[in-house]
Amino acid sequence: MTKLEGKVAIITGAGSGIGRATAILFAEEGAKVVVVDCNTDTGEETASIIRQKGGEAIFIYADVSKASDVQEMVEKVLAKYGRIDILFNNAGTNLALPVEEITEEIWDNIINTNLKGVFLCCKYVIPVMKKQRSGVIINMGSVSALIGTPYFGAYSASKGGILALTRTIALEVAPFNIRVNCICPGTIETPLSKRTWERMGIGEEKREERAKLVPLGRVGRPEEVARAVLFLASEDSSYMTGANLVVDGGFTTR
Repeated sequence: MTKLEGKVAIITGAGSGIGRATAILFAEEGAKVVVVDCNTDTGEETASIIRQKGGEAIFIYADVSKASDVQEMVEKVLAKYGRIDILFNNAGTNLALPVEEITEEIWDNIINTNLKGVFLCCKYVIPVMKKQRSGVIINMGSVSALIGTPYFGAYSASKGGILALTRTIALEVAPFNIRVNCICPGTIETPLSKRTWERMGIGEEKREERAKLVPLGRVGRPEEVARAVLFLASEDSSYMTGANLVVDGGFTTR
């Protein structure tokens, strides 16, 4: 039996990486997937992949840092499906720079996308879930919220904020049978991480050296994080809320 049969799941940043892997997995587990991204081409591609595999998916364009886009996204989902069972706040961005080189514009873009985006999606989805008296929210954190990561000042700040916000919202909505958890991946090979490595001048040889710092000896795959997100989205984690699930190959154990 599939774990998400008939559930309506919104996944932001589902055009690539962990978002796409999760969208495909959710569809395989019976969910009706709402693929949300600010890149129409990649978002449509994810939805198309799901439909080609026999799943159900629609694409909705949205910039999660804009309240009007998020409101419209929620309205479209309700018009199509009438409910929202799962929200995976996955959309995010990063630009690796020393703190003194981070401009106000760069800071605002990272904080607005990563942290404000989570706030806005929760703000407009929670009332729907309260009416249903059920729902699951998973927020995308990072091991950068747990340990210091040089050149990731704005990114780390945004992810630390997400951890705190997750715990607060979990307490607020628990009486309505809504669970809210955070997932904190380590180094995962995604289009975003590859772009970050390139900007930092980290080639294949250096990546292999960094991988050796991970107890499991390698970087992670999007599909491995997706399976952890599925756990948090399903009844397998029915007694978990306000928690932080680390998926990092053991990196933060050192």
